[in-house]
Amino acid sequence: MLEFNEVNGELGEILLKKFTNQFRIGYVKSRGYVLPEYYRKFGQRVEELEVRDDDLWVVSFPKTGTTWTQEMAWVINQDFDFEGAKVPLPERFPFLDHTPLFDYTDILPNLPELQLPLFVSDSVTYINEMKSPRYIKTHLPWELLPKQIREGTKKPKIIYVARNAKDTCVSYYHHCKILEGYSGSFDNYCKLFLGGSLCFAPFWPHVLNFWKRRDEPNILFLKYEDLKKDLPAVIRKTAAFLGKDLNEEQVDLLAEHLSFARMKSNPAVNYEAAIEINRRFNLTTADGHFMRSGQVGNYKEVMGPELIAEFDRWTQENLAKSELTF
Repeated sequence: MLEFNEVNGELGEILLKKFTNQFRIGYVKSRGYVLPEYYRKFGQRVEELEVRDDDLWVVSFPKTGTTWTQEMAWVINQDFDFEGAKVPLPERFPFLDHTPLFDYTDILPNLPELQLPLFVSDSVTYINEMKSPRYIKTHLPWELLPKQIREGTKKPKIIYVARNAKDTCVSYYHHCKILEGYSGSFDNYCKLFLGGSLCFAPFWPHVLNFWKRRDEPNILFLKYEDLKKDLPAVIRKTAAFLGKDLNEEQVDLLAEHLSFARMKSNPAVNYEAAIEINRRFNLTTADGHFMRSGQVGNYKEVMGPELIAEFDRWTQENLAKSELTF
């Protein structure tokens, strides 16, 4: 059984004051990771999820290139079915932890016109009922993945994507303002990030627990920075992992489909509809877009020298015994 603890101390206070709202009343910790309070009701269902060997999972810490990786993997594995790719990504590649992330229990009685699809209202049931091959996205760390994956009784293909901590933090901050109701300052957000007190944090254990499994045959470890630097090479690497042979024309076609400009304007993947629903029903008031800059090094525009140095020290300490670099 999963056990849960409270999130206490100064960081717990910031969370309660600046990061609770009508769809998130608080936070808990399980196996060392921070999750919404609502996860208490869902955690055991995820733990006992029936995994299939022909599943394809994309796993990541939030805002590290997840959507990019999902779309790439889906198109390759579905043999370039661009017509099928017009279906919204959350429908064909559902987010396992979506429902515990947003608790609409107290909202729906007052907003009868807000119709939630099953992949939002009960993502676990939606995934259980999907036909094979299933595509599943999650931000859960290794320790909270379904028991069958952790124990190796089922071996679905897993693609993990990571990104440098500074850009991840800045991107996650903007995301939490427009989609998750964070109302605090950027400085306080950085405290939460560095202190491992945001949903799915702490950051480095999340990344390193997949990095150390990168040589397992069913796991592919990717970096956001590599997707930016040489997307065709990452497409080929991913195709090889999925057992697909691509010609150069297909690689070029997919690279164009996955370009930042195309992704940002693609309604199937840009989550603008979700943001619009949040604004329409006053669930968030912040301005912004799900896909913001798509750049490496964007943190320099918002972080001062001292904060950058603090992140760099923190990164060095955590990667000192690892061959992982960013």
